[in-house]
Amino acid sequence: MIHPPRRNPGSGRWLPALLFAALVAGCGGDDQGEARWELTWADEFEGPAGQLPDSSRWVFDIGTDWGNAQLEWTTDRPENVSLDGSGNLAIVAREEPFQGQPYTSARIKTKGLFEQAYGRFEARIQVPGGAGIWPAFWMLGNNIDEVGWPRSGEIDVMEFRGQEPSVLHGSLHGPGHSGGQAFTRRYELPQGRLDTGFHIYAVEWEEDRITWFLDGEPYHVARRSEVPGEWVYDHPFFLLLNVAVGGGFAGSPEGTTFPRTMLVDYVRVYEEQR
Repeated sequence: MIHPPRRNPGSGRWLPALLFAALVAGCGGDDQGEARWELTWADEFEGPAGQLPDSSRWVFDIGTDWGNAQLEWTTDRPENVSLDGSGNLAIVAREEPFQGQPYTSARIKTKGLFEQAYGRFEARIQVPGGAGIWPAFWMLGNNIDEVGWPRSGEIDVMEFRGQEPSVLHGSLHGPGHSGGQAFTRRYELPQGRLDTGFHIYAVEWEEDRITWFLDGEPYHVARRSEVPGEWVYDHPFFLLLNVAVGGGFAGSPEGTTFPRTMLVDYVRVYEEQR
């Protein structure tokens, strides 16, 4: 059974006291009472091992080098993206020559099938480690084909560099804050690492701010008044899941053994109700 979460900035045990106080003040200053969430879309990834992701929810990006000099060719093969039979989606990066690239992986999206503006977007994921491994859970504006990137906007709910197992990245990309100048936070866990178990990665997206959460704890806030350039987060976005290999952000995978697998327990999207 799915239990929608309640808005709760958490105890702040992973954040310095002053930073946590500022985040809570920014996240809940205008709220009266407790906000609740209504589920609008989900994939629980139930099904037999080897089954491709649900075609009514996901489509495939097939190809390579999505603007970041990546080294993988993303496919629609079950060897790269399929259910594991235990309630997870497995996206698997493999070292193998394919279509002129030295690695294969997968990149799936809800484009044309599901898009939403505002709400809570979350996934429970175990990320793979290893130098040059770049898993991500993110969103793109549904107008990308008309206006291009970064004017469409991009919300990176979670990005991870495998060589930094204790570091999480949450970012926005838009006009005036894209690429190397993204509005971002590099958040380092005070202890432990992210690639040894499942964690819940989420954003709560409102008209004037977006807040990032790790396991229910806020660690980054983007406010309309503070983001440089143009705020382009007022229209529906679609979801993406992928594991990249190499590229400018992740660096070389030299020394990393393959295959490397990202497991996704669920993806859920909510609208806020009062």
